[in-house]
Amino acid sequence: MEIAVRALMKNDWSSVSKIYKEGIATGIATFETEVPNWKQWHAKCLPVYRFVALVKGEVVGFAVLMPVSKRYVYKGVAEVSVYVANGFKGKHIGERLLKQLVDESEFNEFWTLQANIFSENIASINLHLKCGFRVVGIREKIGQLYGKWYDNHFLEKRSSKID
Repeated sequence: MEIAVRALMKNDWSSVSKIYKEGIATGIATFETEVPNWKQWHAKCLPVYRFVALVKGEVVGFAVLMPVSKRYVYKGVAEVSVYVANGFKGKHIGERLLKQLVDESEFNEFWTLQANIFSENIASINLHLKCGFRVVGIREKIGQLYGKWYDNHFLEKRSSKID
């Protein structure tokens, strides 16, 4: 299966929002309970660091970077977010997208990428470990969703290109 990766554009939002909705439905991908509109989502994500994966021209996954802080000292630190459509999980799409984010971030002088992943989301934790992230810690009962407390694995990847 050939996987193409390209920049995410506004006209991809219909497909991206559908994939995001699938992630919300799992209950272990995000604390969000509703898909935001394009304007809200666009405002949260760094514009240059948004990618979609395509199989036969169909958007089957996306990955973005989001700033962790507006303070200047954190300009080289971002949070990663990777989602793959239900019918395409386990086909290395998340890996391609995450590697693209890592490569682009290092080229543009990001020194740390972070991921906050539900402890139950073993596939996502393993994906990040495979792509060079390490577990920094576990944030216990960091958030509550529908009356249930959840822990998050906190992972990071330090750039190998920036001292």
